[in-house]
Amino acid sequence: MNILYFLTQQTMYYSIPLLVVALGGMFSERSGIVNIALDGIMIMGAFLGLFFMQAFQDKIPGQQLLIYTLLLAMVVGIVFSIFHAYAAIYQNANQVISGTALNLFAPAFAIFTARMVTGVQQVHFLNRYRIRSIPYLSKIPVFGPMFFTNTYITTYIGLVILIVSAYVLLKTWFGLRLRACGEHPQAADAAGIKVQRMRLIGVLISGALAGMGGIILMVPITTAFNGTVSGFGFLAIAVLIFGQWRPSRILMAAFFFGFMQTIAAAYSGIPFLANLGIPSNMFKSIPYLTTIIVLAFTSKRSAAPKAAGEPYDPGKR
Repeated sequence: MNILYFLTQQTMYYSIPLLVVALGGMFSERSGIVNIALDGIMIMGAFLGLFFMQAFQDKIPGQQLLIYTLLLAMVVGIVFSIFHAYAAIYQNANQVISGTALNLFAPAFAIFTARMVTGVQQVHFLNRYRIRSIPYLSKIPVFGPMFFTNTYITTYIGLVILIVSAYVLLKTWFGLRLRACGEHPQAADAAGIKVQRMRLIGVLISGALAGMGGIILMVPITTAFNGTVSGFGFLAIAVLIFGQWRPSRILMAAFFFGFMQTIAAAYSGIPFLANLGIPSNMFKSIPYLTTIIVLAFTSKRSAAPKAAGEPYDPGKR
């Protein structure tokens, strides 16, 4: 039973950031803009957020500091995503190239800045944010030890973001207009919807959630950020595609890929896997091999927004 608790807790550490970042990508692509820059935005959010955390970890109480860091990472993600939004929406640049440029810039900026400021490329911080047990809830049989012990507040924030995202996208006029811009921008424009403005908002939301996702990923699994999020931004794009751009399916996809990542990262803590004698590199490649296999078999059933990745000029109809 302890192995089950361990696997569940570890899976949450990896699934929640994938969920949050994939939801961000959903808002962007539903508006018609492909945001390949999710990985770079995660890096920027994690770097500047953890740098802030390092500077104030002795001055602000733990959970309060984590909340401030998440908010800062959101702002950083919004600011960084503006570059992609400007190029893709207002300059009609190739969205893949624009996002790739930001992905190349982010790790170089993080490493260079860290070395200039601290003398090393890593940003160290103290992990004082783990909640050992939540009163009363941790006493619930089976589910208590799984979901309410050795957890982080970011887990519950991620689930709240899921609920809010699903409601906003599917139940509000904003979500309807956003989806219209990603499916039929000409028709949306004819109906009086400001397509460029809606797409800008979609990209900014994706930046905010991706920036936050960088912190949600790094805090539970390490105490030293070295300028990379191990490709989680790209893995989140796979979650988005596998989840068919729908919040409920994105949730399931995030937990599937999160479990695969758990196997790759924590196989040594699972006696059955540790005793197989399989080289560690094989385990570490599991999430990426799984991504290739899953996308190969599901791409034919893709339900991507019809206008995703296509520039829109409001002057031409």
